[in-house]
Amino acid sequence: MRPPERFAPDDPREWLNRAKSNLALAKSRVPNAYLEDLCFEAQQSAEKAIKGVLIRRGIEFPYVHDLAQLLSLLDGDDESVPAEILEAAGLTPFAVITRYPGTARPVTEQEYERAIATAEAVVQWADRLL
Repeated sequence: MRPPERFAPDDPREWLNRAKSNLALAKSRVPNAYLEDLCFEAQQSAEKAIKGVLIRRGIEFPYVHDLAQLLSLLDGDDESVPAEILEAAGLTPFAVITRYPGTARPVTEQEYERAIATAEAVVQWADRLL
């Protein structure tokens, strides 16, 4: 399998490529992987997809993991953000809290499945816009 074509770092297509890569990792279910780690990849996928949309629209953004903050930058822009995409804010805790031992309870299978579904929705949304 060939990797996707690479683009410049300021090209939203490269951010979408990275989002799709993170999503593939999130869905991998490799043996011995914690669901928390896979949910981190799901969060990263959504984050990079959102940042790709921001770049496409010429909106500067901070390098943060807070998806609600990033999505709020799209408020008042030409196109409203669908409610389903706004739900991506729920992925934010996977960016920090669940990444380290002892800081959160283990992620459940249901939480993992929801994280994957949310990340997939964000990537598909971004793909349509880019």
